[in-house]
Amino acid sequence: MARAGMAQRLIGCWYQHRLALELWPLLPFSWLFGGLVVLRRWLYRAALLRSHRLPVPVVVVGNLTVGGSGKTPLVLWLVNRLREQGWRPGIISRGYGGSDGQVRPVDASSTSSLVGDEPLLLARRSGVPVFVGRDRPAVGQALLAAHPECDVIVSDDGLQHYRLQRSIELVVFDGRGAGNGRLLPAGPLRESLRRLAGVSAVVWNGGPPETRVVEAARRSPQFDMRLVGRHFVAVSGEQRRCAGADLQDRKLYAVAGIGDPLRFFRQLQALGLEFTAHPFPDHHAYQASDLAFARDGVLLMTEKDAVKCASLDIGEAWMLPVEAVIGCSPPGQATLFETILEKLHGRTPA
Repeated sequence: MARAGMAQRLIGCWYQHRLALELWPLLPFSWLFGGLVVLRRWLYRAALLRSHRLPVPVVVVGNLTVGGSGKTPLVLWLVNRLREQGWRPGIISRGYGGSDGQVRPVDASSTSSLVGDEPLLLARRSGVPVFVGRDRPAVGQALLAAHPECDVIVSDDGLQHYRLQRSIELVVFDGRGAGNGRLLPAGPLRESLRRLAGVSAVVWNGGPPETRVVEAARRSPQFDMRLVGRHFVAVSGEQRRCAGADLQDRKLYAVAGIGDPLRFFRQLQALGLEFTAHPFPDHHAYQASDLAFARDGVLLMTEKDAVKCASLDIGEAWMLPVEAVIGCSPPGQATLFETILEKLHGRTPA
């Protein structure tokens, strides 16, 4: 837990708008990291490092920052829209938090310790094939071999995985924006904000758009996204639901092991709930002892946390499934899905 506390403090420093004094010694490492990032991308663009083209279009839903920003709800939204239009999508993912990074399919009976929490959530919610593995080109090939009917691949994360060619890049920012704007390890960025100049669209998950990010992505359309939870579902797997009003007179504890736990806590507050908040690191592998503090009350958690807690003896617990709602475009601008369809129909496969 001490290591987790140090990580949380580091993240807190990253998301201050000015470079915190504690991070100054890390600046030389950020400069070195930035140089290596630029070199690596140039090597792929110059074909000096090999990249792989799949026989169907690839849509990458990624981010520039470390940690979660709302990619998984956007993937679910996109997959649902594609299915409504007659497409047959499949989903690939790294499977972060899984045990070995091997290429494998994911289904509703998989375990998060083997395939990762987000892929398991996607498999249970999407209704489409989901495959995971460290080598994304191999993951995509395995999915298409097992499901040749798939005619588009949606990659959950992978913006920096240049070994896999792509037709469309969607970049998601949450309300924390780009933090201090510095590259790792002095800041949260995996790549410079200049990377936004070539992406297909930027999606803002809560909070106002950040000026410097908007400016860096001025050539790309930008859209607002909010996550809406309509009811709570029992974590135990029983087919039980309840509304926020049903929980208002209970002693509540809220846990969140996502990129920005405050985002979940604000959702609960918007439902009129009072609770004691317990943030955890992103992708935290829960044990029953982690949640023992809630024995005298009711636990509330995200769906991503719930896939790891369903088998634990944690007492009464409810999760809040959410759906992405994409904001309307300014007059004259295409919607996000229209932008995606235009690129899918107008480009050759990635």
